[in-house]
Amino acid sequence: MPISRAAFLRSSAVFLVVAFLALLAIVGTTFYLAERSQSLSETLTQWRIARASTVNLRNALQVAESSQRGFLLTNDATYLEPFAAESTRIIPLYGEMVAAVEPLLDDDADLGRFGGAIQSKIDEMTRSIEIAQSGDLEGAIATVRTDRGKQLMDELQSFFTQTIEQADGQIIDAMTAQDRNFFALRLVTAVGGLLILLVMAAAAWIVWTYTREIIAARNEVEALNVGLESRIQERTQDLIRANEEVQRFAYIVTHDLRAPLVNIMGFTSELETTLKSIQTYVLAEPGKATDDDVEQAKLAAGEDLPEAINFIRSSTRKMDGLINAILKLSREGRRPLKPESIDLKAMLENSVASIHHQIAENDGEVEFDVNVPRIVSDRMSLDQIVGNLLDNAVKYRASDRPLRLRISAERLRGNRVAIAVNDNGRGIADQDHERVFDLFRRAGVQDKPGEGIGLAHVRSQTRNLGGDISVSSQFGVGSTFRVELPLDLRSVVRSEAK
Repeated sequence: MPISRAAFLRSSAVFLVVAFLALLAIVGTTFYLAERSQSLSETLTQWRIARASTVNLRNALQVAESSQRGFLLTNDATYLEPFAAESTRIIPLYGEMVAAVEPLLDDDADLGRFGGAIQSKIDEMTRSIEIAQSGDLEGAIATVRTDRGKQLMDELQSFFTQTIEQADGQIIDAMTAQDRNFFALRLVTAVGGLLILLVMAAAAWIVWTYTREIIAARNEVEALNVGLESRIQERTQDLIRANEEVQRFAYIVTHDLRAPLVNIMGFTSELETTLKSIQTYVLAEPGKATDDDVEQAKLAAGEDLPEAINFIRSSTRKMDGLINAILKLSREGRRPLKPESIDLKAMLENSVASIHHQIAENDGEVEFDVNVPRIVSDRMSLDQIVGNLLDNAVKYRASDRPLRLRISAERLRGNRVAIAVNDNGRGIADQDHERVFDLFRRAGVQDKPGEGIGLAHVRSQTRNLGGDISVSSQFGVGSTFRVELPLDLRSVVRSEAK
């Protein structure tokens, strides 16, 4: 249905408003989700710092305690090196932990109490080490056995575990919320983008349709004026070519059908002569026939009569074959075409596969060079065209060398495609290049069975598909048959319908 100017303006305004509102919603939602994502990211970072500082403090205390116990067990001063290194870091690490954890914990959390427990644990470990260093190893071990240090460490471990678990929970919650936030952001962006794309597509369709109608209306008159002349010229050339083919076809058919008739007429006269000899003998009065009459009658009945009948029968069979060939071409010309999408490379490979055994028997090989898009054509006609060309290549191969076939296809300008079948067979003499496409005409030595309708049939089918066929050949070297067709048969059918 045509689009009026008022409808076009109204539709454009509606689409612009919808697109603006969608864009505004996307920007607002994106800003909100980005702020929320920033807040979650900051919370996640804080809890990660708090967890890391807690783990560092716990590890330092555990290393110091292990160093103390190792020294008391072995009385080896080398075990005190980790204690000396870690004991000086524990209080600064505690300060870092407090700074990181305190803002995140509840107001009733008493971090100062844990600071006192840490200091007491350091004092307990230092005192036991000093007692052992003074030579009283038993006294130092007795100090450890009071379990005061263990109680302090258990209290600290409980605090560390609780803090780390809380940090882990907060980190998981923040990451989950972050994932939900990202999902919401992606969803809003995708839905909004899709809405905008739909609006743009609808607007583009309206603009394109409206513009196309304007251009179509403006160009219609120009197309009629310009195209009319070209179509007239094209149709005139088609009619001239068709008329020439009809004349050539009529001449060939008349000539080739006349030859068997001439033979039949000639041998009919021979029959009449032969019949006279037989009649002279048969109708003679008893005892009046001469020996010469008998010999002539025997010769006529035993040789002349069968020979004439055989020649008449042979001429009749030939005439019947010619008539059947003409009927076949006529039926093919009347068959309705069925355009369909065809993978040309696959079709050509299937055609070659059908004669693969014949190629293999002669040590032949086939090369493919097909790189064209799918075409729309009549599959049956195309199969018959290619199959006939391949059969001819095998039939008329050179006897002194293995058969070499090359099947190629390329795209041409003007939405056309060319299929070429190249062989290294007998070749065709220059004067026969056009003659081989005539009905009942064959080139070269006639040592292969056939009626001379194959290539005529191929040309008829090719032109029926809107294309044409040509040959380039060198006698004794090989031939190349080139078939040019439209990429889409439907364009030819539509054009002819107009």
